[in-house]
Amino acid sequence: MMQPLPWNDLQDFLAVARAGQIARAAALIGVDATTIGRRLRRLEARLGRTLFEQTREGQVLTEAGEALLAQVEEMQNAAERIVEAPGPAESLTGLLRISVSEGFGIWLVAEHLHEFAAAHPGLTIDLAASSGFLSPSRREADVAVLLARPRHGPVVAGKLSDYTLHLYAARTLIERSGEPTRESLGKRHPMVGYIPDLLYSPELRFSDDLGPLPAPMLRSSSINAQMRLIASAAGVGVLPHFIAGAEPGLIRVVPEVTINRAFWLVTHRDTRQLRRVRAFSAWLDALVLKHRQRLVPVR
Repeated sequence: MMQPLPWNDLQDFLAVARAGQIARAAALIGVDATTIGRRLRRLEARLGRTLFEQTREGQVLTEAGEALLAQVEEMQNAAERIVEAPGPAESLTGLLRISVSEGFGIWLVAEHLHEFAAAHPGLTIDLAASSGFLSPSRREADVAVLLARPRHGPVVAGKLSDYTLHLYAARTLIERSGEPTRESLGKRHPMVGYIPDLLYSPELRFSDDLGPLPAPMLRSSSINAQMRLIASAAGVGVLPHFIAGAEPGLIRVVPEVTINRAFWLVTHRDTRQLRRVRAFSAWLDALVLKHRQRLVPVR
Protein backbone atom coordinates (compact mmCIF):
# COMPACT_ATOMS: atom_id res chain seq x y z
CA MET A 1 0.00 0.00 0.00
CA MET A 2 1.47 3.35 -1.06
CA GLN A 3 2.20 5.81 1.73
CA PRO A 4 0.52 9.26 1.49
CA LEU A 5 2.45 11.70 -0.68
CA PRO A 6 4.11 14.58 1.22
CA TRP A 7 2.05 17.76 0.80
CA ASN A 8 5.20 19.86 0.41
CA ASP A 9 6.22 17.76 -2.61
CA LEU A 10 2.81 18.28 -4.21
CA GLN A 11 2.88 22.02 -3.54
CA ASP A 12 6.34 22.27 -5.12
CA PHE A 13 5.08 20.28 -8.10
CA LEU A 14 2.15 22.72 -8.41
CA ALA A 15 4.46 25.74 -8.24
CA VAL A 16 6.73 24.39 -11.01
CA ALA A 17 3.73 23.40 -13.17
CA ARG A 18 2.38 26.96 -12.93
CA ALA A 19 5.69 28.80 -13.27
CA GLY A 20 7.18 26.57 -15.99
CA GLN A 21 10.66 26.77 -14.42
CA ILE A 22 12.12 25.43 -11.19
CA ALA A 23 14.09 28.63 -10.59
CA ARG A 24 11.04 30.83 -11.12
CA ALA A 25 8.90 28.63 -8.87
CA ALA A 26 11.58 28.80 -6.18
CA ALA A 27 11.58 32.61 -6.32
CA LEU A 28 7.77 32.75 -6.14
CA ILE A 29 7.32 30.46 -3.14
CA GLY A 30 10.57 31.20 -1.29
CA VAL A 31 11.98 27.67 -1.39
CA ASP A 32 15.51 26.83 -2.55
CA ALA A 33 15.58 25.53 -6.15
CA THR A 34 17.75 22.56 -5.12
CA THR A 35 15.13 21.56 -2.56
CA ILE A 36 12.36 21.76 -5.14
CA GLY A 37 14.38 19.66 -7.59
CA ARG A 38 15.00 17.01 -4.94
CA ARG A 39 11.31 16.89 -3.99
CA LEU A 40 10.27 16.54 -7.64
CA ARG A 41 12.63 13.62 -8.15
CA ARG A 42 11.29 12.00 -4.99
CA LEU A 43 7.70 12.53 -6.16
CA GLU A 44 8.43 11.01 -9.57
CA ALA A 45 10.14 8.02 -7.94
CA ARG A 46 7.18 7.46 -5.61
CA LEU A 47 4.69 7.62 -8.48
CA GLY A 48 6.86 5.77 -10.97
CA ARG A 49 6.12 8.40 -13.62
CA THR A 50 7.94 11.24 -15.30
CA LEU A 51 6.04 14.45 -14.55
CA PHE A 52 8.12 17.01 -16.48
CA GLU A 53 10.19 17.15 -19.63
CA GLN A 54 13.25 19.39 -19.51
CA THR A 55 13.37 21.95 -22.36
CA ARG A 56 15.42 25.04 -23.10
CA GLU A 57 12.65 27.20 -21.66
CA GLY A 58 12.21 25.12 -18.51
CA GLN A 59 9.93 22.33 -17.32
CA VAL A 60 6.99 21.15 -19.48
CA LEU A 61 4.34 18.81 -18.09
CA THR A 62 4.10 15.29 -19.47
CA GLU A 63 0.73 13.58 -19.89
CA ALA A 64 1.15 12.08 -16.42
CA GLY A 65 2.05 15.52 -15.09
CA GLU A 66 -1.09 17.05 -16.60
CA ALA A 67 -3.23 14.39 -14.92
CA LEU A 68 -1.56 14.98 -11.56
CA LEU A 69 -1.89 18.76 -11.94
CA ALA A 70 -5.69 18.51 -12.21
CA GLN A 71 -5.83 16.47 -8.99
CA VAL A 72 -3.42 18.69 -7.04
CA GLU A 73 -5.27 21.86 -8.07
CA GLU A 74 -8.50 20.35 -6.70
CA MET A 75 -6.69 19.63 -3.43
CA GLN A 76 -5.23 23.15 -3.31
CA ASN A 77 -8.64 24.72 -3.93
CA ALA A 78 -10.19 22.60 -1.18
CA ALA A 79 -7.42 23.61 1.24
CA GLU A 80 -7.94 27.29 0.42
CA ARG A 81 -11.68 26.99 1.00
CA ILE A 82 -11.00 25.52 4.44
CA VAL A 83 -8.68 28.40 5.32
CA GLU A 84 -11.26 30.85 3.96
CA ALA A 85 -14.10 29.53 6.13
CA PRO A 86 -16.78 32.18 6.80
CA GLY A 87 -15.94 34.66 9.51
CA PRO A 88 -15.58 38.40 10.11
CA ALA A 89 -13.77 40.38 7.40
CA GLU A 90 -10.90 41.23 9.75
CA SER A 91 -10.19 37.50 10.19
CA LEU A 92 -8.88 37.10 6.63
CA THR A 93 -5.61 35.19 6.66
CA GLY A 94 -3.11 33.71 4.23
CA LEU A 95 -1.14 35.11 1.32
CA LEU A 96 -2.58 37.54 -1.23
CA ARG A 97 -0.35 38.10 -4.26
CA ILE A 98 -1.19 41.05 -6.53
CA SER A 99 0.42 41.67 -9.92
CA VAL A 100 0.18 45.18 -11.36
CA SER A 101 1.99 47.32 -13.90
CA GLU A 102 4.88 49.35 -12.53
CA GLY A 103 3.21 52.75 -12.92
CA PHE A 104 -0.25 51.84 -11.60
CA GLY A 105 1.22 49.76 -8.81
CA ILE A 106 3.61 52.40 -7.51
CA TRP A 107 1.63 55.59 -8.17
CA LEU A 108 -1.81 54.46 -7.07
CA VAL A 109 -1.96 51.04 -5.37
CA ALA A 110 1.17 51.28 -3.20
CA GLU A 111 0.16 54.78 -2.12
CA HIS A 112 -3.00 53.42 -0.49
CA LEU A 113 -2.35 49.71 0.13
CA HIS A 114 -1.66 50.35 3.82
CA GLU A 115 -5.39 51.10 4.20
CA PHE A 116 -6.35 47.61 2.99
CA ALA A 117 -3.56 46.00 5.03
CA ALA A 118 -4.72 47.78 8.19
CA ALA A 119 -8.25 46.46 7.66
CA HIS A 120 -6.95 42.88 7.24
CA PRO A 121 -3.94 42.44 9.56
CA GLY A 122 -4.01 38.65 9.20
CA LEU A 123 -3.10 38.80 5.51
CA THR A 124 0.40 38.69 4.05
CA ILE A 125 0.27 40.85 0.91
CA ASP A 126 2.72 40.62 -1.99
CA LEU A 127 2.61 43.55 -4.43
CA ALA A 128 4.45 42.61 -7.63
CA ALA A 129 4.71 45.98 -9.39
CA SER A 130 7.12 45.64 -12.30
CA SER A 131 7.64 45.77 -16.04
CA GLY A 132 5.78 42.54 -16.70
CA PHE A 133 3.00 40.56 -15.10
CA LEU A 134 2.51 37.39 -13.10
CA SER A 135 -0.13 35.13 -14.63
CA PRO A 136 -3.46 34.49 -12.86
CA SER A 137 -4.16 31.64 -15.30
CA ARG A 138 -1.05 29.82 -14.01
CA ARG A 139 -1.95 30.86 -10.44
CA GLU A 140 1.23 32.95 -10.11
CA ALA A 141 -0.95 35.76 -8.74
CA ASP A 142 -4.34 35.90 -7.03
CA VAL A 143 -5.24 39.20 -8.70
CA ALA A 144 -3.66 40.95 -11.67
CA VAL A 145 -4.29 44.35 -13.19
CA LEU A 146 -3.42 44.00 -16.87
CA LEU A 147 -3.29 46.42 -19.80
CA ALA A 148 -5.44 44.18 -22.04
CA ARG A 149 -8.23 41.67 -21.53
CA PRO A 150 -6.86 38.09 -21.67
CA ARG A 151 -8.15 36.19 -24.70
CA HIS A 152 -7.80 32.70 -23.24
CA GLY A 153 -7.09 30.81 -20.06
CA PRO A 154 -9.17 29.88 -16.98
CA VAL A 155 -9.61 33.49 -15.87
CA VAL A 156 -12.35 36.03 -15.25
CA ALA A 157 -11.65 39.59 -16.43
CA GLY A 158 -13.51 42.87 -16.13
CA LYS A 159 -12.56 46.42 -17.00
CA LEU A 160 -11.26 48.20 -13.92
CA SER A 161 -10.89 51.68 -15.41
CA ASP A 162 -9.94 53.67 -18.45
CA TYR A 163 -6.96 55.99 -18.16
CA THR A 164 -5.44 58.69 -20.32
CA LEU A 165 -1.89 59.58 -21.33
CA HIS A 166 -0.48 62.80 -22.80
CA LEU A 167 2.84 64.31 -23.83
CA TYR A 168 4.63 66.04 -20.95
CA ALA A 169 7.69 68.22 -20.52
CA ALA A 170 9.43 69.74 -17.51
CA ARG A 171 8.73 73.40 -16.78
CA THR A 172 12.51 73.96 -16.78
CA LEU A 173 12.81 72.47 -20.29
CA ILE A 174 10.10 74.79 -21.57
CA GLU A 175 11.81 77.80 -19.97
CA ARG A 176 15.13 76.78 -21.54
CA SER A 177 14.05 75.61 -25.00
CA GLY A 178 10.56 77.00 -25.54
CA GLU A 179 7.14 75.36 -25.78
CA PRO A 180 7.39 71.97 -27.53
CA THR A 181 5.49 71.57 -30.80
CA ARG A 182 5.20 68.70 -33.23
CA GLU A 183 7.85 70.40 -35.37
CA SER A 184 10.32 70.85 -32.46
CA LEU A 185 10.07 67.30 -31.11
CA GLY A 186 13.23 65.34 -31.82
CA LYS A 187 15.10 68.59 -32.55
CA ARG A 188 15.09 71.23 -29.81
CA HIS A 189 13.12 68.82 -27.63
CA PRO A 190 14.45 65.23 -27.51
CA MET A 191 11.91 62.43 -27.16
CA VAL A 192 11.81 60.02 -24.22
CA GLY A 193 10.08 56.62 -24.51
CA TYR A 194 10.13 52.85 -24.20
CA ILE A 195 12.77 50.49 -25.60
CA PRO A 196 10.82 48.91 -28.49
CA ASP A 197 12.11 45.35 -28.17
CA LEU A 198 11.58 45.35 -24.38
CA LEU A 199 7.90 46.29 -24.41
CA TYR A 200 6.04 43.88 -22.15
CA SER A 201 2.63 44.77 -23.61
CA PRO A 202 1.59 46.00 -27.09
CA GLU A 203 -0.61 48.61 -25.38
CA LEU A 204 2.60 50.49 -24.56
CA ARG A 205 3.34 51.03 -28.25
CA PHE A 206 2.16 54.60 -28.90
CA SER A 207 3.31 55.14 -32.50
CA ASP A 208 -0.20 54.78 -33.95
CA ASP A 209 -1.56 57.28 -31.42
CA LEU A 210 1.20 59.85 -31.84
CA GLY A 211 1.37 59.86 -35.63
CA PRO A 212 4.56 60.84 -37.47
CA LEU A 213 6.75 61.86 -34.54
CA PRO A 214 10.49 61.16 -34.20
CA ALA A 215 11.53 57.97 -32.43
CA PRO A 216 12.76 58.47 -28.84
CA MET A 217 16.49 58.87 -28.42
CA LEU A 218 16.31 58.45 -24.62
CA ARG A 219 14.68 55.10 -23.84
CA SER A 220 13.90 52.97 -20.81
CA SER A 221 11.84 49.87 -20.06
CA SER A 222 10.67 51.60 -16.85
CA ILE A 223 7.87 54.18 -16.84
CA ASN A 224 9.27 55.57 -13.59
CA ALA A 225 12.70 56.04 -15.17
CA GLN A 226 11.01 57.79 -18.11
CA MET A 227 9.16 60.07 -15.71
CA ARG A 228 12.41 60.98 -13.99
CA LEU A 229 14.09 61.68 -17.32
CA ILE A 230 11.23 63.94 -18.36
CA ALA A 231 11.11 65.68 -14.96
CA SER A 232 14.86 66.35 -15.17
CA ALA A 233 14.31 68.24 -18.46
CA ALA A 234 16.00 65.54 -20.55
CA GLY A 235 13.17 65.52 -23.07
CA VAL A 236 9.47 65.16 -23.86
CA GLY A 237 7.54 61.91 -23.45
CA VAL A 238 4.22 60.14 -22.99
CA LEU A 239 3.10 59.67 -19.39
CA PRO A 240 -0.17 58.59 -17.78
CA HIS A 241 -1.97 61.51 -16.18
CA PHE A 242 -2.13 59.64 -12.85
CA ILE A 243 1.68 59.88 -12.77
CA ALA A 244 2.39 63.23 -14.42
CA GLY A 245 -0.51 64.98 -12.71
CA ALA A 246 1.12 64.34 -9.34
CA GLU A 247 4.34 66.11 -10.40
CA PRO A 248 4.01 69.92 -10.19
CA GLY A 249 7.09 70.44 -12.37
CA LEU A 250 5.56 68.65 -15.38
CA ILE A 251 3.46 70.44 -18.01
CA ARG A 252 1.21 68.89 -20.62
CA VAL A 253 2.40 69.85 -24.11
CA VAL A 254 1.14 69.33 -27.68
CA PRO A 255 -2.40 69.34 -26.22
CA GLU A 256 -4.07 67.74 -29.23
CA VAL A 257 -2.39 64.42 -28.32
CA THR A 258 -4.53 62.22 -26.05
CA ILE A 259 -3.97 58.47 -25.74
CA ASN A 260 -6.64 56.25 -24.19
CA ARG A 261 -5.94 52.91 -22.55
CA ALA A 262 -7.63 50.66 -19.96
CA PHE A 263 -6.79 48.53 -16.93
CA TRP A 264 -8.38 45.07 -16.60
CA LEU A 265 -8.90 43.27 -13.29
CA VAL A 266 -8.16 39.56 -13.75
CA THR A 267 -8.59 36.62 -11.38
CA HIS A 268 -8.47 32.84 -11.76
CA ARG A 269 -11.96 31.40 -12.12
CA ASP A 270 -11.29 28.77 -9.42
CA THR A 271 -10.15 31.27 -6.76
CA ARG A 272 -12.06 34.45 -7.58
CA GLN A 273 -14.62 33.64 -4.84
CA LEU A 274 -12.01 33.33 -2.10
CA ARG A 275 -12.80 35.94 0.54
CA ARG A 276 -9.39 37.57 0.39
CA VAL A 277 -9.61 37.88 -3.41
CA ARG A 278 -13.15 39.30 -3.27
CA ALA A 279 -12.17 41.71 -0.50
CA PHE A 280 -9.20 43.08 -2.40
CA SER A 281 -11.13 43.32 -5.69
CA ALA A 282 -13.88 45.32 -3.98
CA TRP A 283 -11.31 47.58 -2.30
CA LEU A 284 -9.52 48.20 -5.61
CA ASP A 285 -12.81 49.02 -7.36
CA ALA A 286 -13.55 51.58 -4.65
CA LEU A 287 -10.02 53.03 -4.85
CA VAL A 288 -10.27 53.51 -8.61
CA LEU A 289 -13.70 55.12 -8.29
CA LYS A 290 -12.40 57.51 -5.64
CA HIS A 291 -9.45 58.54 -7.82
CA ARG A 292 -11.29 58.58 -11.13
CA GLN A 293 -10.17 62.17 -11.81
CA ARG A 294 -6.51 61.11 -11.67
CA LEU A 295 -7.08 58.30 -14.17
CA VAL A 296 -9.44 60.07 -16.59
CA PRO A 297 -9.23 63.81 -15.92
CA VAL A 298 -12.19 65.94 -16.92
CA ARG A 299 -11.18 69.45 -17.87
